[in-house]
Amino acid sequence: MSSPTVYLNGDYLPLSEARISVLDRGFLFGDGVYEVIPAYNGKLFQLSAHLQRLDNSLENIRLHPPHTHRQWQEILTTLLDDTPAQYLYLQVTRGIAEKRDHAFPQPVRPTVFAMATPIGSTLELQRGVKAITLDDSRWRLCHVKAITLLANILLRQQAVDEDCAEAILVIDDQVTEGAASNVFAVLDGTLTTPPNSNRILPGITRDVILQLARENRLPVVEAAISLKQLRTASEIWLTSSTREILPVVHLDGSVVGNGAPGPVWQSMNGLFQEYKQRVST
Repeated sequence: MSSPTVYLNGDYLPLSEARISVLDRGFLFGDGVYEVIPAYNGKLFQLSAHLQRLDNSLENIRLHPPHTHRQWQEILTTLLDDTPAQYLYLQVTRGIAEKRDHAFPQPVRPTVFAMATPIGSTLELQRGVKAITLDDSRWRLCHVKAITLLANILLRQQAVDEDCAEAILVIDDQVTEGAASNVFAVLDGTLTTPPNSNRILPGITRDVILQLARENRLPVVEAAISLKQLRTASEIWLTSSTREILPVVHLDGSVVGNGAPGPVWQSMNGLFQEYKQRVST
């Protein structure tokens, strides 16, 4: 099997040939940001929103964008093939320094890497998944899509160790987000998600769901969700670019709702799939 083509610092080359320096600050410090952008039928989904979030992340770590939005589109589109559903992983680090030093190198020459990967099976959407709640032990810049993901990795692995698909994180009895997802809950018939803050990543799929709910007059609010409310919710969803809208049917060992994807999820998933089809054809 041939090695897939990736983009690295201006070149398109086989993944097996892509190399970076051991002095790259992404490797040494996790000094960089990333984006995950889905593509359906060869079209990048919500590209402008993803690139705006990339700009915001770069601004927060004081790194100037190495490309314009049009240049990003050209770079990423070139990596797409005829796979019906795939995602683009894009990473920008502060580049290579002459020595290992916490201070920014001068001048800065960012390292840019991108690759396309098929999106896996959507079987989980139909049957739902298990999740657990854990204390949110991460830093206070969760709104930055940084590559420093060790805390998220450890939390997600704890969920996997307990045969769960995700860890839903809680600070001071308030739900923040999943280790790699945003969280929605249906509370007394109203679709609810925590408001954007430095405690959560402003999800692109999250924003699409809010938009579709409002356009279709589904009750929806951005409001705090307590742990007690979460545990009594009739429906719980996890959302992300690669997993779309994933229903949680078991939480902390207890059944959510009737133990199957609920009616609000059925409605929203239908709206989301219709929206995907509309903007991808």
